[in-house]
Amino acid sequence: MSKTPFGSQKVRSQKGRSPTKTRPDNRLSKNIKGNKGSWFKWLQPGLLVKRWLFLSFVGGILIVLGLAISIKLTPVLFISRLLNNLTESLVTLLPSHISGPLAIVIGLALLWLGHKQVLGSITQVLMPDDDQKLVDKLITHHKLHRGAKLVAIGGGTGLSNLLRGLKKYSANITAIVTVADDGGSSGRLRREHGVLPPGDIRNCLAALADEEKLVTELFQYRFQAGEGLSGHSFGNLFLTAMSEVTGDLEKAITASSSVLAVRGQVLPATLEDVVLWAVLENGEYIEGESAISKANGVIQQIGCKPDRPKAVPQAVKAITEADCIIISSGSLYTSIIPNLLVPEILQAIANRKVPCIYICNIMSQMGETQDYTVGDHLQALDAVAGIRLFDAVLVQKFPPSQRSQAKYQAQGSHFIELDRDHLVALNCPILLADVMAESPNGSVSHDSDKLSGVLLRWYNRH
Repeated sequence: MSKTPFGSQKVRSQKGRSPTKTRPDNRLSKNIKGNKGSWFKWLQPGLLVKRWLFLSFVGGILIVLGLAISIKLTPVLFISRLLNNLTESLVTLLPSHISGPLAIVIGLALLWLGHKQVLGSITQVLMPDDDQKLVDKLITHHKLHRGAKLVAIGGGTGLSNLLRGLKKYSANITAIVTVADDGGSSGRLRREHGVLPPGDIRNCLAALADEEKLVTELFQYRFQAGEGLSGHSFGNLFLTAMSEVTGDLEKAITASSSVLAVRGQVLPATLEDVVLWAVLENGEYIEGESAISKANGVIQQIGCKPDRPKAVPQAVKAITEADCIIISSGSLYTSIIPNLLVPEILQAIANRKVPCIYICNIMSQMGETQDYTVGDHLQALDAVAGIRLFDAVLVQKFPPSQRSQAKYQAQGSHFIELDRDHLVALNCPILLADVMAESPNGSVSHDSDKLSGVLLRWYNRH
């Protein structure tokens, strides 16, 4: 397949039980059992706790010995004689096979009690209102920070939905996000303040935050009134303010990630002011991400201005150091492809030596992928990149309900069919799985937990 110039990529045209109450005594019993079990967790390897407790114990002994040596060993001689007399008295009263183990048990009990009270006091200070135990937090932290280095590329709700599931498996996540959005609140802030559009980045930060529910509600809150505020989301305003305080969006994201306790990192694909353009099948030339979708035409060619935007170095570094790369679902031409129009991002993916997978959308999108099949999505990505970027494509196994399909058909959308013959011709392996979530109102999306579980199992096999 021949390569086409970056920034001006030709795209193939489309084809013609109710909850039960627990008794207080049961809860008490469970709490007691839970407390006993939690202390055994401290013995798990890798928590970096036991070694330091032992080290402090040795330090205490050395301090006592040091003081004894400083005063000419008198206390040491006294203590050794006292211990000898106590031992002889104890053995006289009780046989050695009883007194010895008894002393060991009492010593271990005192040591355990002391450490228990110390750790309990620390937990009360650090997490006074948290039901999760400190040891569980340490175990989770240890597991997540040893997780695979995952890089997810995309934009829109597809990427944030993916991140929400991945963060349960690893804290070593990098989300690379498009900055081509020019509609809604992001577009207004871009025009009025000259900042890069914060909308997709806002969604990713909220998805990766530890307190996701609260942060998401806060960041997604939209002002309904107020001159200049109406229509803006709090998260967009927050990131815009941080950009002006720190000097650029990249620093603003880093500072925001620290404030929000984000698990992983979020990076823009580029810091340049990128404007998308497209040429439709009828020859019409359109500029702007939002205008391209609204045109409802068949996209023949896609590009951006400037035509060779410079990548954020940390994004390229994350791709080259990744254990697995995931090209997210999302708007094909306005959320996924814009990242591939950054030459260094595209080259880094092409040069990878690790597994890479593409998540195909479940439903088509008017103005971008109407009448598209799975193969059409792949062929569009191949045309832009000039090469095959991924090892497999993840496809939803079952279509949504008839009710949901009817809802989408009324909007000009449809379930994206798996055209096996086309994919065989494209020489692309298929990962078929049920990763769909269907809401009561008929909306369809990827289920974060199902999706991340399938992806991690696929990665572990590779």
